[in-house]
Amino acid sequence: MIEVEVQNETHQNQQCIRFSALPRIGEGLRLLEPDGFWTSYDIIDLWYQKAEFGDIWVPYIHVRMTPSERAEKPEATPVACLDDHQDVIDQTKTIARILSDHENS
Repeated sequence: MIEVEVQNETHQNQQCIRFSALPRIGEGLRLLEPDGFWTSYDIIDLWYQKAEFGDIWVPYIHVRMTPSERAEKPEATPVACLDDHQDVIDQTKTIARILSDHENS
């Protein structure tokens, strides 16, 4: 297994992934998104850097989300504030109380 640092241009982060064979530029791979879904990425660059120890060259991959995947992804939804969550909880309790009263009558 080859451990490769994958630098994600879309999310501006890095992660290490193990490969049995190193993918080439232009090939695709699927990565787990922060939202828990798998998404396709294109490899846009592959390079090697000499490790800090010994005569070892370490591979790095630079990826970007596949354009078709980017088009399908909805824009980031704003995070609801705590007050909005409390409103939903209050409404749910009110509805449950109304339904309970309706069943009892």
